[in-house]
Amino acid sequence: MIALRVAGWLTALASVTHILIIFGGASWYRFFGAGEQMAHMSELGHWYPALLTGTIALLLAVLSAYAFSGIKVVSPLPFTNLILVLISCVFLARGVLFIPAVLVLDSSYLQELAANMDFLVVTSIICSAIGICFGVGAYARISRTH
Repeated sequence: MIALRVAGWLTALASVTHILIIFGGASWYRFFGAGEQMAHMSELGHWYPALLTGTIALLLAVLSAYAFSGIKVVSPLPFTNLILVLISCVFLARGVLFIPAVLVLDSSYLQELAANMDFLVVTSIICSAIGICFGVGAYARISRTH
Protein backbone atom coordinates (compact mmCIF):
# COMPACT_ATOMS: atom_id res chain seq x y z
CA MET A 1 0.00 0.00 0.00
CA ILE A 2 2.38 2.59 -1.26
CA ALA A 3 -0.36 5.27 -1.27
CA LEU A 4 -0.74 5.14 2.52
CA ARG A 5 3.03 5.11 2.95
CA VAL A 6 3.31 8.27 0.81
CA ALA A 7 0.38 9.86 2.67
CA GLY A 8 2.00 9.05 6.01
CA TRP A 9 5.36 10.54 5.06
CA LEU A 10 3.88 13.66 3.46
CA THR A 11 1.68 14.28 6.49
CA ALA A 12 4.63 13.69 8.83
CA LEU A 13 6.63 16.20 6.79
CA ALA A 14 3.79 18.71 7.11
CA SER A 15 3.78 18.13 10.88
CA VAL A 16 7.53 18.75 11.15
CA THR A 17 7.19 21.84 8.95
CA HIS A 18 4.64 23.28 11.35
CA ILE A 19 7.01 22.71 14.26
CA LEU A 20 9.79 24.45 12.33
CA ILE A 21 7.46 27.39 11.65
CA ILE A 22 7.12 27.92 15.40
CA PHE A 23 10.89 28.14 15.79
CA GLY A 24 11.33 30.10 12.55
CA GLY A 25 9.17 32.89 13.88
CA ALA A 26 7.37 35.69 12.09
CA SER A 27 9.14 35.38 8.75
CA TRP A 28 8.20 31.69 8.59
CA TYR A 29 4.58 32.45 9.48
CA ARG A 30 4.52 34.94 6.61
CA PHE A 31 6.24 32.62 4.13
CA PHE A 32 3.90 29.72 4.91
CA GLY A 33 0.77 31.84 4.55
CA ALA A 34 -0.34 32.15 8.16
CA GLY A 35 -1.16 35.81 7.66
CA GLU A 36 0.21 39.08 8.88
CA GLN A 37 -1.74 38.96 12.14
CA MET A 38 -0.16 35.63 13.14
CA ALA A 39 3.28 36.89 12.09
CA HIS A 40 2.82 40.07 14.10
CA MET A 41 1.68 38.16 17.20
CA SER A 42 4.73 35.93 16.83
CA GLU A 43 6.98 38.99 16.67
CA LEU A 44 5.42 40.24 19.90
CA GLY A 45 6.05 36.90 21.60
CA HIS A 46 2.35 36.11 21.95
CA TRP A 47 1.53 32.48 22.83
CA TYR A 48 -1.34 32.06 20.35
CA PRO A 49 0.62 31.44 17.09
CA ALA A 50 2.78 28.75 18.71
CA LEU A 51 -0.22 27.09 20.37
CA LEU A 52 -2.27 27.02 17.16
CA THR A 53 0.65 25.89 15.00
CA GLY A 54 1.66 23.26 17.56
CA THR A 55 -1.91 21.95 17.64
CA ILE A 56 -1.90 21.66 13.85
CA ALA A 57 1.47 19.85 14.02
CA LEU A 58 0.07 17.41 16.57
CA LEU A 59 -3.06 16.78 14.50
CA LEU A 60 -0.95 16.14 11.38
CA ALA A 61 1.22 13.71 13.38
CA VAL A 62 -1.91 11.79 14.41
CA LEU A 63 -3.09 11.69 10.77
CA SER A 64 0.32 10.37 9.78
CA ALA A 65 0.06 7.71 12.49
CA TYR A 66 -3.26 6.60 11.00
CA ALA A 67 -1.67 6.23 7.58
CA PHE A 68 1.10 4.10 9.07
CA SER A 69 -1.44 2.15 11.13
CA GLY A 70 -3.29 1.40 7.90
CA ILE A 71 -0.22 -0.37 6.53
CA LYS A 72 0.65 -1.97 9.87
CA VAL A 73 3.87 -0.03 10.40
CA VAL A 74 2.54 1.06 13.80
CA SER A 75 0.08 -0.62 16.14
CA PRO A 76 -3.56 -0.68 15.04
CA LEU A 77 -5.47 2.48 15.88
CA PRO A 78 -9.23 2.60 16.50
CA PHE A 79 -11.57 2.94 13.52
CA THR A 80 -8.68 3.01 11.06
CA ASN A 81 -10.74 2.45 7.90
CA LEU A 82 -13.29 5.13 8.78
CA ILE A 83 -10.64 7.61 9.89
CA LEU A 84 -8.60 7.09 6.70
CA VAL A 85 -11.69 7.87 4.59
CA LEU A 86 -12.44 10.98 6.67
CA ILE A 87 -8.84 12.16 6.42
CA SER A 88 -9.01 11.76 2.65
CA CYS A 89 -12.22 13.81 2.52
CA VAL A 90 -10.74 16.61 4.62
CA PHE A 91 -7.57 16.89 2.54
CA LEU A 92 -9.53 16.74 -0.71
CA ALA A 93 -11.98 19.38 0.52
CA ARG A 94 -9.04 21.61 1.48
CA GLY A 95 -7.42 21.00 -1.88
CA VAL A 96 -10.50 21.60 -4.02
CA LEU A 97 -12.61 24.09 -2.08
CA PHE A 98 -10.12 26.44 -0.45
CA ILE A 99 -9.32 28.61 -3.48
CA PRO A 100 -13.01 29.17 -4.36
CA ALA A 101 -13.72 29.93 -0.69
CA VAL A 102 -10.89 32.48 -0.57
CA LEU A 103 -12.22 34.15 -3.71
CA VAL A 104 -15.87 34.26 -2.58
CA LEU A 105 -15.84 34.76 1.19
CA ASP A 106 -15.12 38.14 2.72
CA SER A 107 -12.55 38.48 5.49
CA SER A 108 -9.29 40.35 5.82
CA TYR A 109 -7.32 37.10 6.24
CA LEU A 110 -8.87 35.54 3.12
CA GLN A 111 -8.20 38.75 1.16
CA GLU A 112 -4.59 38.53 2.29
CA LEU A 113 -4.45 34.91 1.10
CA ALA A 114 -6.06 35.81 -2.24
CA ALA A 115 -3.14 38.16 -2.86
CA ASN A 116 -0.81 35.14 -2.63
CA MET A 117 -2.40 32.90 -5.25
CA ASP A 118 0.84 30.99 -5.92
CA PHE A 119 0.86 29.82 -2.30
CA LEU A 120 -2.81 28.82 -2.52
CA VAL A 121 -2.31 26.83 -5.70
CA VAL A 122 0.77 25.01 -4.39
CA THR A 123 -0.82 24.12 -1.04
CA SER A 124 -4.07 23.10 -2.73
CA ILE A 125 -2.17 20.73 -5.03
CA ILE A 126 -0.27 19.28 -2.05
CA CYS A 127 -3.46 18.78 -0.03
CA SER A 128 -5.23 17.21 -3.02
CA ALA A 129 -2.31 14.82 -3.57
CA ILE A 130 -2.30 13.81 0.11
CA GLY A 131 -6.07 13.37 0.00
CA ILE A 132 -5.81 11.16 -3.07
CA CYS A 133 -3.11 9.06 -1.37
CA PHE A 134 -5.25 8.61 1.74
CA GLY A 135 -8.29 7.80 -0.41
CA VAL A 136 -6.51 5.28 -2.63
CA GLY A 137 -4.93 3.67 0.42
CA ALA A 138 -8.24 3.52 2.30
CA TYR A 139 -9.97 2.01 -0.72
CA ALA A 140 -7.25 -0.65 -1.13
CA ARG A 141 -7.34 -1.48 2.56
CA ILE A 142 -11.14 -1.72 2.70
CA SER A 143 -11.29 -3.74 -0.54
CA ARG A 144 -8.88 -6.31 0.89
CA THR A 145 -10.98 -6.85 4.00
CA HIS A 146 -14.28 -7.35 2.13
